[in-house]
Amino acid sequence: MNIRQAKEEIRHTVRAYLARKEDGTYKIPAVRQRPMLLMGPPGIGKTQIMEQIAREERVGLVAYTITHHTRQSAVGLPFIREEEFDGKPYSVTEYTMSEIIASVYRKIRDTGQREGILFIDEINCVSETLAPTMLQFLQCKTFGNQAVPEGWLIVAAGNPSEYNKSVRDFDMVTLDRVRYLDVEADFRVWEEYARAQHICGAVMSYLALRPKNFYRVEADVDGLQYVTARGWEDLGSLMEVYEEMGIPVDEPVVREFVRHDEVAEDAAAYFDLYRKYRDDYGIPDILAGKVKPAVYARIYAAAFDERLSVVNLLLDGLTQQFIGVDAEKAVTDGWYAFLKEYKSALPGFGPDCGATDGRAGISEADGAQIYRTLCERRREAFLAAKRGGTLSQREAACEKRLADRLKLYAPQAPGGRERADARPERAEKAAGRCFLTAKAGFDAQRKVLEEAGRKAEAALENAFDFVERAFEGGQEMVVFVTELTLRPEAALFLAKHPSERYLRYNEQFLTGTRKAELLAELNRE
Repeated sequence: MNIRQAKEEIRHTVRAYLARKEDGTYKIPAVRQRPMLLMGPPGIGKTQIMEQIAREERVGLVAYTITHHTRQSAVGLPFIREEEFDGKPYSVTEYTMSEIIASVYRKIRDTGQREGILFIDEINCVSETLAPTMLQFLQCKTFGNQAVPEGWLIVAAGNPSEYNKSVRDFDMVTLDRVRYLDVEADFRVWEEYARAQHICGAVMSYLALRPKNFYRVEADVDGLQYVTARGWEDLGSLMEVYEEMGIPVDEPVVREFVRHDEVAEDAAAYFDLYRKYRDDYGIPDILAGKVKPAVYARIYAAAFDERLSVVNLLLDGLTQQFIGVDAEKAVTDGWYAFLKEYKSALPGFGPDCGATDGRAGISEADGAQIYRTLCERRREAFLAAKRGGTLSQREAACEKRLADRLKLYAPQAPGGRERADARPERAEKAAGRCFLTAKAGFDAQRKVLEEAGRKAEAALENAFDFVERAFEGGQEMVVFVTELTLRPEAALFLAKHPSERYLRYNEQFLTGTRKAELLAELNRE
């Protein structure tokens, strides 16, 4: 199976293993909850999918690479304690709690997540002294004399022997106690993940043209040569930061991540061209509707891979704008939810929001205090979610930005010592003034969102203008429209901001199919 299928199977297992009966016990008892064992080549994303599943299912995750451990850290250290049997004292060997089991309990303590996943990577690459412990772990769900806490399921991962000389085969007794998933590298599946993670556009464009170079492991007279999904993702992250800092990514840098001579040389040459195309064609000018005549003259004479690179550069530029709109919308939606909560709290000011007396009246100082209390509650919920790992980086960034804006527009108590007025009409006016002060920031944020949407709409129309004129209905339009359909931010933007030309072309093309056929033809050439 591919990594997407493995992710779905693990997701289904999480839900099934954590499903409860009416009496609160698990529908599948712990003794029947087999550990899941993922076997597949290194660097295909086994660890990443565990992080995604934990975040999406809102459960805890404790992850370990077992090759970093000794028997003592996995099992615990021995100590002597005195016990009495049949009236005689004896010295008995006990063990301290395993570092791994202790980490699960810490996770429960620090986040309140009493259910989760214990993920052990490289489980079949342990030392000889630790191998029996791993067999015990898979068979009995224990490390030493300590069991994995109830509500925590086990997922382990390993590499086939052709990729790692340290691999140890599991016996039938162990394999008969696990669920074995054989995972293979698949570029088209990884491409979906890469889009969602916004992996560097240059890397994505290169792999779209050279999918056979996505994952290669080959042995020759000079040793093992390889390139993995992890290598491409890590290289892409470095390239984006280097780009911001003005540091070139040359072939030696590419070789640090791509350990395959032919692929590294080819990729480095393409990245140079990709940067040159971006500068020569002036992608920001195209999206702004300011295309120089020389640009059209060049694109008409360009080879297909150059033309496709320009399409991908346009898509990268649009995607950044769509991401910006999505971020503004997340802030706006969060602000709206906060205002609803604040408005409902103002008339019913009471002990739940920190009132010190039972009067029905409310002052502006009271309104400001309610606002601060709600902000603090939101902050505490954010920190708890962050500790639990249930927020993506983008969600965390949006929440941080919203917190800053809420603080900026917080109602302020007037100077002096204001007293609450129990008269309904006076209390209502005070509450109204507080709410209007808070709402002023939300109104400003709505305008920011509307402006970002208008700017992105204009950029999309300008991109369509260019693609239509530059490629005159060629196959490049197929790629452009297909990628708009497949990129999550683009699909979300188009759902909220319909484009007549997108809908027309999308209906005309068999989305995805034509693009795949086109790239397949190119690779055969």
